[in-house]
Amino acid sequence: QVPLVESGGGSVQAGGSLRLSCSNSRTTSKYNNYNMGWFRQAPGKEREGVAYISSLSFTTYADSVKGRFTISRDNAVNTLYLEMNSLKPEDTAMYYCAADSDGDTFRLGWSGPAAYKYWGQGTQVTVSS
Repeated sequence: QVPLVESGGGSVQAGGSLRLSCSNSRTTSKYNNYNMGWFRQAPGKEREGVAYISSLSFTTYADSVKGRFTISRDNAVNTLYLEMNSLKPEDTAMYYCAADSDGDTFRLGWSGPAAYKYWGQGTQVTVSS
């Protein structure tokens, strides 16, 4: 198991910002080789991919967040980040980080949950208008 713990969620007004963090509490050099993603799930909706960063720090984003969200990673402290700016009410969801330890994102694509082996418990983001 790779325990992933998200933090940084909260309630903000539209136009505000939040920074989510995802830490891997089990120190391992293998973390540097994981491809990582951020997902979100709103009530009654499917889990959707928001942002992705490969082990070599290639990044890509869902169209809905492009230009507003930034994904990054600090391998020295085994932590993944999601900087969220210009938040909108439609960004309201539970946000999850996920780890692909087997390279399945290259085979299946980054935006599908099936490509990720490990998941955090989620952190809630609520954006009010």
